[in-house]
Amino acid sequence: MLSLRLVYIFSYNLFQFCGHTWILANTIARFLTFGQDALADTFYSVGFVMSLCQLLSTLELFHIADGIEKARLFPRFIHVTEKNLVLILVITLEEIQSKLVVCVQFLLWNSLDLLRYQHELLRVMDKRSVAMLWTRYTLWIPLYILSVATEGFIIYQALPYLEPTTLNSNIHHPFLLLMYLPVLTLGACVSVWQLLKERKHHLEKWNNKMKRR
Repeated sequence: MLSLRLVYIFSYNLFQFCGHTWILANTIARFLTFGQDALADTFYSVGFVMSLCQLLSTLELFHIADGIEKARLFPRFIHVTEKNLVLILVITLEEIQSKLVVCVQFLLWNSLDLLRYQHELLRVMDKRSVAMLWTRYTLWIPLYILSVATEGFIIYQALPYLEPTTLNSNIHHPFLLLMYLPVLTLGACVSVWQLLKERKHHLEKWNNKMKRR
């Protein structure tokens, strides 16, 4: 009999996979149909679904802590936090919602999430293949590095649009975001290092499994 936990984690990953598939397909279809004119309202067409999927992704921290999902908590915390921060920044600043970099960021985010949630669905169903493992833990790394670089560029572009109001007499909102950029870089380096370790572990585990057959 299927356990309630298994049904829940399968349903969660399926929902996320379908959501990110819709976002990616919608973004590409609009660009192919309207060209650069589609960039102006890309956020308005997919922003709600993107925000919903990203809000639900915070549940993954509880999945890992509870043992439903086998993954490292700290790298996932970094991924969820950095995406939430950039998404909140885009939502609150209408001036950057129509920029090309936001469309690129959405394409990268959804490509990464499609790879990850597809892998998780196959893992839950015990249908993993070496091709899926290689794609998940090899292609994912350069895409993630590009995604972090784009996040940093969005933050940099947002600086001129932030109100010059102060949190106290010395610290401004742009200054806080500027200070966040090295933190983002450091977090990305830690995440890539963990991903490389996971890649080595999973591929070696798969090779040993094949040798025993």
